[in-house]
Parts: sequence; structure tokens; C-alpha cells
Amino acid sequence: MADYIVDMKDIQFVLFEQLRVQDKVLKFPRYSSFSKDDMVMLLEEAKKLAVEKIAPTNPIGDKKGCKFDKGEVKVPQEFHEVYKLYCEAGWVGAHASPEYGGQGLPGFLAPAVGDIFIGAGCAFNTYVGLTSAGSRLIETFGTDQMKKTYVPPMAAGKWTGTMLLTEPQAGSAVGDITTVGKKEGDHFLLTGTKNFITAGEHDLAENIIHLVLSRTEGAPKGIKGLSLFIVPKFLPNPDGSIGKRNDIVCSRIEEKMGLHGSATCQLTMGDNGKCVGYLIGEERKGIQIMFHLMNEARIGVGVQSLAQASAAYLYALQYSKERIQGTEFHKLRDVDAERVPILKHPDVRMMLATMKAYVEGMRALLYATAYYGDIADSTPDAEEKAKYFGFMDLLTPICKAYCSDMAFQVACTALQVYGGYGYTSEYPVEQLVRDLKVNSIYEGTNGIQALDLLGRKVSSKGGLLFMNYINEINTFVEANKSHPTLGPLVEAFDKAKTTLTEVTMHLGGLSMGGDQAYPVLNATPFLEMFGDVVCAYYLLEQAVIASKKVSEGQYYKEKVQTAEFFIKNLLPRVLWRAESIVKGSRVPLEMTFEQ
Repeated sequence: MADYIVDMKDIQFVLFEQLRVQDKVLKFPRYSSFSKDDMVMLLEEAKKLAVEKIAPTNPIGDKKGCKFDKGEVKVPQEFHEVYKLYCEAGWVGAHASPEYGGQGLPGFLAPAVGDIFIGAGCAFNTYVGLTSAGSRLIETFGTDQMKKTYVPPMAAGKWTGTMLLTEPQAGSAVGDITTVGKKEGDHFLLTGTKNFITAGEHDLAENIIHLVLSRTEGAPKGIKGLSLFIVPKFLPNPDGSIGKRNDIVCSRIEEKMGLHGSATCQLTMGDNGKCVGYLIGEERKGIQIMFHLMNEARIGVGVQSLAQASAAYLYALQYSKERIQGTEFHKLRDVDAERVPILKHPDVRMMLATMKAYVEGMRALLYATAYYGDIADSTPDAEEKAKYFGFMDLLTPICKAYCSDMAFQVACTALQVYGGYGYTSEYPVEQLVRDLKVNSIYEGTNGIQALDLLGRKVSSKGGLLFMNYINEINTFVEANKSHPTLGPLVEAFDKAKTTLTEVTMHLGGLSMGGDQAYPVLNATPFLEMFGDVVCAYYLLEQAVIASKKVSEGQYYKEKVQTAEFFIKNLLPRVLWRAESIVKGSRVPLEMTFEQ
């Protein structure tokens, strides 16, 4: 099994050279006690834990899986020591408020640390993934008593968190939820079943805090009738200690294609009529509150995708340097020619260049989105706040859908580099392929993300979010279109960006004219177009920075080359996708698909 590799050079490049977080985010009063050196130290600590402790457990967790017995779930024993070390290092509460025991670290560090940890072992990280996000939701919307009761133990990792939306009859159609809560004194009694709940039951922590979407008695149908509840596995006592077991039980765990070490649970509430839930926020405002967690989770899925794609690429790169097979292509007829590493073969180099471009583009997109969130949360300037919150809103479905789709392609390409060995469990990429596939499915399928982008985000506020982001790109284009070496690439990129804008206007015009079916039919290719343009933008921005430093080493030279490769070889997809959308067929809307 190959050693896990962290691309620390690229992680630090994006944070400190491209985004320059030290000059913006760390200057805000709330983060002024942190320095760039602090961030570097934390990243190195994360790398050490990931390489030495988490990564060795990943194949073990895949082979052992989780064990279910009479409502209890036992995770692979090897996860327990790692979880203890993870909690002791303060990673669960890294971004929680110091008032509740957290470290109060800036948000931009989250995708960088996730990049490191999740690539080492995705299944393990599912047990901590929603805990910090859930505690932040409680910290934002909960009562003072809820904050005091739940946030500190969640920040410490003593208690973990989950999100309960999906039901057997209501997956992506959240408005069809039938779980119901009946008010009783200061709480509600919930009845219903939730399934596909990640880390819904396990033995790593002493309590699990479920955030549950449910109706209340008499609530209207659809999402407007949903409320949000805290449903603890064990009810806390007034002093914060653990009390009696709540009436919520794991009735099964799923046997899955991948993520075997992650418990995916079906949870039944109220079989005995005593499942206690505590309302968060106002009744029937649950979906609005839950969206704060759902959007964070969607960006988290993007980070999860990036981390695994990066691991797959780096494993394949390492293998291509070590695997000796064949001769160089111009010596194929020479039976005595030296056998060379497969890195020498042009086809392999094309695959590696493609993986590298997508991974580095996704990394920049995800880190930038978190960076925008830090600015929006911290700036006192109302206009700047609205601008960067708008960027986050617009990019969230792209972070989730584009990154999960491209990451799966990267992992499949990495397996192809290995050839037959890649298809065996002797090497790590086949597990990555299996573990990655679910990313395009959960937290809102990618088709739903495409509808969100086209139907809500692009048209939001009369198109303001979209135009603000395009104007940001236009500023970059104007500043660099006469660049002495990169000017032609900027021009090619500008053509793709303009094409995206034209397609956006075309689909918007169809919708305003009453034809909503055709734009919806093309929502997914539209999102893919948008993702390609966004990745090209960030890669080209990196190239401009790196072009000034090519004399400092091969890394900077290849930054420029990666942008060139993406824009010349991968970005042209935007043009043919645009033609297929504008001039495409309506046949899928007319077919009956009869056999």
C-alpha cells in the first residue's frame, strides 16, 4: 500500500500566495491574534496526524466495516484511538467560538484541513464532519440554554452531530417529509423514520445530537410546514451530564458500495411515544434554518471530493514514477530498448495533466469560497458583506456538484493509470473510486444542485449575484489581457466566459417567455459549463502569480503550464456545451421510453 501524500506546497500556495489570507482575513479583529506562521503550524500538525494515524486506518476500516447488533453500531476499533487524538488536538471545535470551548479559527482553514484529513480517510471523517457544522447551527439559532448545553461537548468531540432529513418516501423531495412532532410542555414528541443518516449511530462518542426536520401538528404541506428540532440520543440533565436514553433507535445500517467504515443508518423515532425533541428557532421556519447547515454540508462534500481526488492523483503520480513497463514510444520497434517508468508514456502524461488541472482548480475554488465567507462574516462594510455572501451563494452548488463529478472522473483516471493493478484492493485507488461515488448523490443530488444554480442562484435578485461574480472576473480579464506571456490564454478564457454569459441570458429568456422545461432539461450541462469557467479563472489567476516566480523553481513553471493545459485542452468543452444547449434537441422531453 502506497504512503499517503499531502500536497502541502499547493495548499499553502492557494492560501498565502493566491488568496493572501494573511493580508485580508487575518487582519480582521476577530482573527488578529492569529498569524500566517500559526496557520502553517496548524497545517503541519494536521498533516502529521493524517499521515501517521488516520491514513493507516483507512483500508482497515474499508475491510472491517461497521457492525450492527440490536440497535447498536460498532465502528472499526482502529478508529477509536484516532478519534481520541483528533479530539485532543482540538480539531472538532477548531472553528467554534472560544466562548464555548472552540478555537475560533478562520473559515478558510476548514477546507485546507479537510483536504488533508479526508484524503487520508474519508470514512473516519464522516463521524466528525457534521459535528462542528451542527454545533455552529445551534450556536447561531439556539437558545442560551441550548448553546450552553450542546455546543461545548460537541466542540470537544464528546458528543457528535448529525442531520436528519431523508425519509424512505422523501429523499430529495424534502417537502414530502411525514415525521411529525406533538407539543408537550417545553418540548415536542416526535414520531417518524429517517434513513441514509451518516454517523447516525456509533460508539465513538458518549452522545449523538440529531438535528431533525419534522412537521408539527396542523402544519401545512410542503417545506413551509417544516420545523427543526434537537433530538439527543441521550437526554441531557440540567447540569449538562447525560440522562436517560431518548426514544430514537437505529433500526438498521446500509450495506454500501463504499465508505464501509462509515455507519449509514436508519433511525426510528417514537416507537414508544417518547422521542423528545426541542424546537430550534420559530415553528415552521425549519427549512430556512436548516439551509445554513445544508449549504455548509454541500461545500463540505466539495472538500471531501477534492481531498479524495487529490489523494488519487498523487497516488497515481507516485505509481507512474515507479512502475516500469514498456519502452519510450519512439523506441517501440527496438526489443532491446530500455524499459522505462510509465510516466514516460504520453497517454499517461495526458491523464496526469488532466487530473492535476482539475484537482488544483477545485482546490482554488473551494478555498476561495471559504475565504469569501470569512470576509462576509467579518467585514463591517455592508456592501462588501453582501457581495461576498453572494459569491458564496452562487458558488455553493458548483462546489458540491462540479467538484464531486470531476473528482470521480479524477479517481477513475487514477485507476486507469494503474491499469489492472488499480482494479485490485492491493492499491488504494479502487477504494477511492468506491468511496467517492456517493458524493454526487448525497446532500442533494447533483441534478438538484444544477436546478439550484440555474433556477435560484443565477436569477437571484434579478441576476445580481451572477453579474457581480462575472464583473469580478471581468476586472481580472481587463487587468491581464495584455499580459506579455499569458495574454492569449486570457483572451481564450474571456471567450469562454462570454459564452457562459450568453447561454445564461438565453436560458433566462426562455424561462421568462414561459418555456421552463427546456432550461431545466439543460441545468446539468449548464452547471458543468459554469464549473469549467470558474476553474479556468482560478487557474489563470494562479498562472499570473506564478509567472513572476518561474525562476524560483519547477513548481511555479508548472502552475503556468497547468493553466495553459486547462484552457487549451479542457475549457473548449464550454463552447460545444453552449452549442448543444442553444441548438440542442427537446427529444428527451418528448420520449416515452417504452420497451
